[in-house]
Amino acid sequence: MAAPAAVLIPAPRPSVDDDDVVSVLPATLYVPEASQWLSTSTGRVALDGYSWMQAVHWVAGSGLYKPRRYRSHGPRSFGPTTVRVAQLLAELFPCRPGIEYLVRRTGLSERSVEYHLAMLREAGLLAYVVRGTRVRGEAARASEFARMVPLEFDVALGIRTAGEGTGRRMTGIAEAGRELMAKLAKKAGRKVRRPRAKTSAKALVKVSVEGSAEGSAEAVSAAVSAGGRCTPMEGGSTGTSSAASTSLPPESKLASGMSDCPTPKKSKAKAGGRKLNRVGRRYQLARELTQELDWLRGCSVPRIAWVARQVADAGWSVTEVKGWLHLRGETGRVHRGSGLLAVLLAGAEKVLDTPAKRADAVEQWRGAQEAARRHRIQQVRARAERFDGDWDAPTSRAVQRQVNEAFAAAFRPELPAVAPEAEALPNVSAVAGLEAEEVAQARTEARQKLMLGDSSLITLAVDAMGREAAEELYGAALVRRGLQLASGARSSLMTYGRR
Repeated sequence: MAAPAAVLIPAPRPSVDDDDVVSVLPATLYVPEASQWLSTSTGRVALDGYSWMQAVHWVAGSGLYKPRRYRSHGPRSFGPTTVRVAQLLAELFPCRPGIEYLVRRTGLSERSVEYHLAMLREAGLLAYVVRGTRVRGEAARASEFARMVPLEFDVALGIRTAGEGTGRRMTGIAEAGRELMAKLAKKAGRKVRRPRAKTSAKALVKVSVEGSAEGSAEAVSAAVSAGGRCTPMEGGSTGTSSAASTSLPPESKLASGMSDCPTPKKSKAKAGGRKLNRVGRRYQLARELTQELDWLRGCSVPRIAWVARQVADAGWSVTEVKGWLHLRGETGRVHRGSGLLAVLLAGAEKVLDTPAKRADAVEQWRGAQEAARRHRIQQVRARAERFDGDWDAPTSRAVQRQVNEAFAAAFRPELPAVAPEAEALPNVSAVAGLEAEEVAQARTEARQKLMLGDSSLITLAVDAMGREAAEELYGAALVRRGLQLASGARSSLMTYGRR
């Protein structure tokens, strides 16, 4: 009798009953601050948010990372809140979350968000690509992270990788880690939501029944009606029929949109906004001041709120503060904005102690703003008229200086080589009947005015007597320079007497 053929049966895969059990556990899981950068990290970059969330759930369930081992403050463990923050990071591409964005999405405080981001970095799940900066006078820049899979995760689940550095990719997994990877995949597919208080109708019924002395159906119906709907639900589990107690509104009320069903009213507090207390008004005024005053840009809002606490408590608005600062005087260069604001606001609430005084200060400030605006318009218009033409003024200061020097050298009056007393005077007795001393005095006066840019004496003499007679009286050199200066003064490209 022949022996039966041998049948090869594969060995069963090892099962993992507990989520927290891993195949190979490292001693600890902690990444120091120097290794929290993409260039120094020992992990690998997660290709998508789904695979990254598997590593996040593994860290949360393994218990290898405990924040209180490395600091005495902050969260005690890597819990659901940290996983919820990680879910938001998994949705971002690139992963560049702002603190304000995470605060708005999670409902946590700013300090709590910073704690959980630090925990994700210390667990090896995040690495800096670009660290955020805060530059004075500019908007804060958020940090950019790379979602990382820790090396301990690959070792614990027996994941085989190919490549080098942070660019390693997964090529396979050991049999011992397949079941745990499947459980982590289910967790990564679910969303961890923010816990909220639940008050169900069953709880109301229980409380009503226990609190009622008789425990009758009236208490049950009252509890159900507290959380019930206006429209009766068909197919209910109550023993009584709903057909007898159902009453439909008349058609007249339905046509007008009215019915007996009470409509939940919106609260006045939500409709009108939250009313700020004293501290809230201080911070609101400080935020508006840092946004509207250029020399307060980049200042700390809490510091400005403390500086402006007196005027904020007195009910001042940002416009009234601007009016008071206008009365105190404008400043050109500010070294420390909060210190200057403290000096300028000292005693302001005592001087402008009534709304009428503050309104007067605001009107003066607005009048000054309008006057400054008109002055700027006039300056622009005058500049456009002055430089209107084919020639464009140079923009370089060095070229402008050279042009001014060239014009000054071309139209500067030249002094005679000899003294006026020693100059030989022509015989002008036949022209004007003047003595030699009077002619010398006239030439001296014309030369002095010409040096100041005034050529009126020479131009009047040329217009009245002619150029030849004017040259006999003042000399040919003075007449030529005077006429050149007069022709240059009529040009739009030259300006004398002012810069």
